[in-house]
Amino acid sequence: MSTPEERRALFRVVRGEPSDEEVAALTAVLLAAAAASAGSGDVPRQRDRWSDPARRMRGTLRPGPGAWRGSALPR
Repeated sequence: MSTPEERRALFRVVRGEPSDEEVAALTAVLLAAAAASAGSGDVPRQRDRWSDPARRMRGTLRPGPGAWRGSALPR
């Protein structure tokens, strides 16, 4: 049977004897990861247009008068 403190704990050590500093470091990392994942869902990050791979794709070439000019011009 577990104690009330063990039921309330976020994590527990199942093997080894970590020092107080090691447990504190683990706690800080887990809290930082939880805060980062909770904060990232609120504001969607916009993609950088400079590194967008779609910019490197060439558009559809349409046959017709002046099509040869459009094939070499940048978009």
